[in-house]
Amino acid sequence: MESERAGAGFDLASVDPASTPGFAGDKKAGAKQLEDNRGELDDLQERLYAESKFGGKRSVLLVLQAMDTAGKGGIVRHVVGSVDPQGVHLHAFKAPSDEEKTHDFLWRVRNELPRPGQLGVFDRSHYEDVLIQKVHRLAAPEVIEERYRLIEAFEKDIVASGTRIIKVMLHVSYAEQGRRLAERLDRPDKNWKYNPGDVDERAFWASYHDAYQTAIERTSTADAPWYVVPADKKWYARAAVQQLLLECLRSMGLAWPTVDYDVEVEKKRLAAT
Repeated sequence: MESERAGAGFDLASVDPASTPGFAGDKKAGAKQLEDNRGELDDLQERLYAESKFGGKRSVLLVLQAMDTAGKGGIVRHVVGSVDPQGVHLHAFKAPSDEEKTHDFLWRVRNELPRPGQLGVFDRSHYEDVLIQKVHRLAAPEVIEERYRLIEAFEKDIVASGTRIIKVMLHVSYAEQGRRLAERLDRPDKNWKYNPGDVDERAFWASYHDAYQTAIERTSTADAPWYVVPADKKWYARAAVQQLLLECLRSMGLAWPTVDYDVEVEKKRLAAT
């Protein structure tokens, strides 16, 4: 999915939230691709998990950032949900607690990093501290500026420890967000998803756009790149994120671990019982 990777000169305004880069099919084809790839994703994730049981130290971290209604929950259910949950560590970052506020902004993130063998998923992340805090001016500009540097160093250390990082911004349009919020109000089964504060945040849309642009520019690195995935079409966003996970896991050369016992001996022992 190199077409979605934010490299030098990246411009968020040039990304059409309704586009489907790298995919020529329609919704039906996208859904089929998602289903067809579930088995491989599950197999690769199980290999990663099995590796850790024999001393492997590697893991994967998927960071999901987006405006409300962009589809983070759908990614978790329809993409990550296709693998064995025992190998997944999911954490949704909310407003920091009183205890978390007594520590540096990365403290709570360190506590939720995936262990060896795990696929970690952050529903929102440490980037809230350079997005919401910047948009609402909850921190001084120089503090925000320093956080970009700290985040880059933090992610560099994570990668050095054996964790692959995939950072995804689900890019939804203002109009599509409005339609999805309206649906939450129109459907009783979705009323619970509606948050009146989401309407308040729409007034800051342009500011969030600028904050994302800056965050991506400052922290998209070779080791921890950002991928901006158009999200107006939910089926496309799910297929695209699944593809990013597959490409990452395939590149790790995962194989079933070599066991520390004699298989033939154990077969004979079992047969004798």
